[in-house]
Amino acid sequence: MTGSRGALTALHLLLVWATTAALIPVIGFAVVASGWGGGISAVIPVLAVGVPLMWGLLAMTALPVRTIVPICGSLRQRLGWAVLVFVLGTIGVLAGLGAYLQDVDLGSAGTRLALTGVPYALAAAFFVPDRRVRLGALALLVCGVGYGVLVGPALAEQKQEEAEIARYRQNPELLYLGDLPQDMEISRVRVGPNLFSVDYTPVRAGYDLGHVGLWVNHSITPVLQCPEPVQKEVTCAVAGHGEMRTVTGLPGARAVTLVRRRGEVEVTVTSASLDESRLRHLLDTLHPLSDAELEALMRDKKIEPTQ
Repeated sequence: MTGSRGALTALHLLLVWATTAALIPVIGFAVVASGWGGGISAVIPVLAVGVPLMWGLLAMTALPVRTIVPICGSLRQRLGWAVLVFVLGTIGVLAGLGAYLQDVDLGSAGTRLALTGVPYALAAAFFVPDRRVRLGALALLVCGVGYGVLVGPALAEQKQEEAEIARYRQNPELLYLGDLPQDMEISRVRVGPNLFSVDYTPVRAGYDLGHVGLWVNHSITPVLQCPEPVQKEVTCAVAGHGEMRTVTGLPGARAVTLVRRRGEVEVTVTSASLDESRLRHLLDTLHPLSDAELEALMRDKKIEPTQ
């Protein structure tokens, strides 16, 4: 391609990009606004005016290459070319819109507007009878598809995961786990502004019975103290080292609850199936929730926010 032909081709593609980047968002907004207010009947007049106008303006952008691109030699051919470019470019815009709705990052509002014209310029480039132009358009198309299908969604997922982790870690002083009780697993974790709760259930759910609850919340009273009056079936005592022990008599069993202070938070474990020593071991092994543990809970969908 000679210098003059290359300059005309560059001008042609620049005009295609600029025209579509300026007008396609306007037409799209008009379609959405009219459809929102008046339904399909209001959209049809907008398309009836906007689409032919876009075809005519696209045909004008082909004037610089009417002697270079065979399909653009006559007015009729240029109109046919404009329809093809419009259809192919619109498919690309819709694909980009779909990626954007899937939280793929396409940059700022200005960048997204500029990108609107790229699919149309790429479509026009494939009609240019020059191998380098077509290979360049193909390479750009492959990069765009790769970003929209692979890289973009992966980055969006990573960004969403980071935002979710940040939300769960808003109150890190509450996030504590202990060693798993034998033959038990974490079944559910809830995180709130003043509560972190963990439910432990048997690994063989449905075969083994049992439940352990762990709660961490900000301290409400200056010191641990048994509630008054104490109910007849409840035994409560506060040990010298600051641990409160409550035993509630149940038909055929008893529920044990242990409460400890850990800094500015209060940790409670309770169970009607686990003995007191194992509950105390759970308290003794408390440690801050690690990133690996949090990611595992999120991956297994066992953690959820609560108000």
